[in-house]
Amino acid sequence: MMPLLLEACPSFRPAWEEFCSEWANEPELPCYIAIGEFAEHLSGELAKGNEEVLRKVFEVVERLIVEGDSYVSEAAVVGVIEDLQNTNLHRGTRPEQYLPYLLPQTRRWWTKVEAFWNEGRLLTDD
Repeated sequence: MMPLLLEACPSFRPAWEEFCSEWANEPELPCYIAIGEFAEHLSGELAKGNEEVLRKVFEVVERLIVEGDSYVSEAAVVGVIEDLQNTNLHRGTRPEQYLPYLLPQTRRWWTKVEAFWNEGRLLTDD
C-alpha cells in the first residue's frame, strides 16, 4: 500500500523513512499511524494546490479500494478516507476540498464514512 502512495506523493518519502526508522524495532509497522501522518501531509499538498499529486493519490486510493484485499481496501477507507475527513489533521484546509479529486469508489466510501460519523450509520459494502 505505502509504495503505491509514495509513488503518487514522493514528497512524503522523508517522513515515511523517518517513520520506518522510528518503528524499526517493532515486529510490524503500525500502518494506521503512518496513514494518519500521510493524511496530514496531504493537507499540506492540498494547501499548496498540488492538484497533480492529489489526482495521483486518489487514483491510488481508488485502486486500493477496488483491487486490494480486504485488509488493504479497509485501510484505504478507514485509514485514508476517514483521516482525510478528520479536521484535526488539516492545516488551513477543509475536508470538502478533497471532493473534486474523488473517483467513484472513493466518493461512495467518502459519503459512507460521513454518514457513519454524522448519523451513526454502519459502514457496509451495500
